[in-house]
Amino acid sequence: MVQGELIVKGQRAKTAARRLAFISTAIKNEALLEIARGLEHDQAAILAANALDLAAGREAGLSEAMLDRLLLNPKRLAGMAADVRSVVILPDPVGETFEMRTLANGLQVGKKRVPVGVLGVIYESRPNVTIDISTLCLKSGNAVILRGGKEARHSNLALADLVIRACNAAGIPEGAVQLVESSDRALIGEMLRANGLIDMIIPRGGADLHHYCIENASIPVITGGIGVCHIYIDREVDLEKAANIIYNAKVQRPSVCNAMDTLLVHRDVAARFLPMAAGRWASAVVEMRCDPRSLDILQGGAGSEPHTPGPTAGEHWKIRPASEEDFGKEFLSLVASIRVVDSMDEALDHIYRYGTQHSEAILTEDYHAAMRFLNEVDASAVFVNASTRFNDGGQFGLGAEVAISTQKLHARGPMGLKELTTYKWIVLGDGQVRP
Repeated sequence: MVQGELIVKGQRAKTAARRLAFISTAIKNEALLEIARGLEHDQAAILAANALDLAAGREAGLSEAMLDRLLLNPKRLAGMAADVRSVVILPDPVGETFEMRTLANGLQVGKKRVPVGVLGVIYESRPNVTIDISTLCLKSGNAVILRGGKEARHSNLALADLVIRACNAAGIPEGAVQLVESSDRALIGEMLRANGLIDMIIPRGGADLHHYCIENASIPVITGGIGVCHIYIDREVDLEKAANIIYNAKVQRPSVCNAMDTLLVHRDVAARFLPMAAGRWASAVVEMRCDPRSLDILQGGAGSEPHTPGPTAGEHWKIRPASEEDFGKEFLSLVASIRVVDSMDEALDHIYRYGTQHSEAILTEDYHAAMRFLNEVDASAVFVNASTRFNDGGQFGLGAEVAISTQKLHARGPMGLKELTTYKWIVLGDGQVRP
């Protein structure tokens, strides 16, 4: 039964994708504007559906981080509508020709940008993904089959219905956006092996989902989104600027993949900076899991008893010794691991060992240190004197993203419109034959 549902949806998507590849930018943009208007007009119905998911999630014992990912509210819906409108004004990549050149024999050879075809997107928790992916797929000329998590079922149904109605009103081919309603997990495995129906799989979720997709897919999979993100405080640093950045990177939205997980601090500034960091984080009750040297600094050299107040009067810092498992861990909550390092070399070695090639940052006033960090750190986005929270399609001017890829083939970092296209070679001749 499930297999039949996937075959029907896959065939509809293939038919729609063939037409979408040539549909006008004006029609695609009108569909997006209808989606944005729907997010505003249907707000009450969407929030009512989301409330059902939140209630079920609390009853099921979902963590606060998972509930935050699940939550929709008027502010988030307004942000989603704004993101959709920002995609409208972006250039349509489909049909772009580039790298054209004329060969000695007179042939004109170049490349033409075309959609990938049909995308299968498997995601968990975050219902905004339904809108982000639908929007980017439509603008880039791709059909999409969405399979959201059961924890967001009511929200996804409401949002997908909105998208489909918007597509119908604008004249988008039927089947361009489809949501798999079945919660049968067996369907994920079938999507991963749907050769001939789905051209590319994009998982959005935790490490278990990504590993399952990689191990079981017979079609290409774009992986990413698992972020163990580091910020390194260099010896030449503006301490006040650094304190503001690490607060934003950890606290602004801790449940997402580009939030900072580990703070690395050069020994020359650790005694001055760590109390500042603890003081800033205290207001948000950030738990600091400290290596022996940072723990000693934050306890004022008073021994190893956890949760001892730091040297600044009136502070209540939540600190405890770190375990080895606290490094290389994506917390997705108000927890950060801290380590004091003797040099940039040690910081780079730590990032190489524990990083997931997602988002890494250096805070420094030393130009040469900044350039070395940019050159030597291997990640989808590397920052100098900025929060890791900026690794995001909307923040990078892409409108939104379908995923943040940590792979090195096809696309890396936030995947926007161009990253959802491929190209074909085009050759223009005038009777040439190969000698």
